[in-house]
Amino acid sequence: GGVPPATDLVLGATAGCLACVLTNPLEVVKTRLQLQGELQPPGTYPRPYRGVLQAVGAVCRADGLWGLQKGLAAGLLYQGLMNGGLKAPPKAAKEGWGEPQPVPAWGLWGVLSPGVVPPQVKTHLQAQTLSAVAVGHQHNHESISGAFESIYKQHGVAGLWRGVTGAVPRVAVGSAAQLATFTSAKDWVCERQWFGEGSWAAVLAGGMVSGVAVAVTMTPFDVVSTRLYNQPVDADGTGKLYRGFLDCILQISSKEGLLGLYKGIGAVYLRLGPHTVLSLFFWDELRKM
Repeated sequence: GGVPPATDLVLGATAGCLACVLTNPLEVVKTRLQLQGELQPPGTYPRPYRGVLQAVGAVCRADGLWGLQKGLAAGLLYQGLMNGGLKAPPKAAKEGWGEPQPVPAWGLWGVLSPGVVPPQVKTHLQAQTLSAVAVGHQHNHESISGAFESIYKQHGVAGLWRGVTGAVPRVAVGSAAQLATFTSAKDWVCERQWFGEGSWAAVLAGGMVSGVAVAVTMTPFDVVSTRLYNQPVDADGTGKLYRGFLDCILQISSKEGLLGLYKGIGAVYLRLGPHTVLSLFFWDELRKM
């Protein structure tokens, strides 16, 4: 569309960040729900968070309205770098994913992005709250810069990427499920003439239908990723609760049941479609400007 590639990268990053501002509250809720009752049998622990809507209210009561934007700075850093290459997906989304080569490249960058940006800081900050409603380990960082400094001083550069083994399969599975189902879902919506072909409403509806498959396949990996990021560690950086990706899955399954791997699935689903489509929408509008 005549936009220089360098400018397009900036617009893609900006679009991802704008979407992040609107969907970060669901990230906070998702993190709290996934850490609730960690390694405890169902029904044996208090539940300060019961579903997405009640959890939103609980976060606001404990941390104020701004509590829904905990970890936002870390989220913006992650989204800005991850979505810098956003120009292929919007074009594909609006034109029916007709360009097969750029889309897998975008998916590959999504898989590699957790290795580029240390994402655990966001989880630490989102989990922090008052002791009365705290779930999971509390790292008690005062700010994003303080979190980076504290982790670096204690565990070095490698410590900033602790738990990334859970994030890479999470993004890989989520991207694969989305790419496999989005086109069919959007076409299904358009065939029923609910929305006009190529409209943003059709893209959003397709994203929400596709989001069911993505949420079901990705949530177990998302729970594992959250747990690995947030667990306390020894002086040498070894996790005190989980030895790694497979050990985390086995412990959750054995102690919390298989449904433990699906904690927070409601927040995962409600975030998926809107975040993707908002990124595409903002990108398109910024390019027009």
